[in-house]
Amino acid sequence: MHEFEALLFSDCASFAEGIGRKELGGEFQKIRDQFATPEEINDSPQTASSKRVEKLVPGYQKPFLGNLAALEIGLARMRAEYPRFGLWLARLESIAGAVSCVAKV
Repeated sequence: MHEFEALLFSDCASFAEGIGRKELGGEFQKIRDQFATPEEINDSPQTASSKRVEKLVPGYQKPFLGNLAALEIGLARMRAEYPRFGLWLARLESIAGAVSCVAKV
């Protein structure tokens, strides 16, 4: 269910801004508005979030453009809009905190 591009639909205007395609903010928002949360956009291999982005952005390069968009959106916004992602990060943070405490002993 988790696909990187779904995170980018957490803030469609920032997504478009991040990839240098402001004019696509409305198109991204139309996709986002079809789902309760961005994580639900990954509903099939043919209509997964990455496939939807690739249709709107020919030559979309996930490592470059995806990272630019993620930086523009910010982790706090992604966590707020993507509940499962937020829970997963919280779990990782609690593990990291526990390991950090053990390392100090």
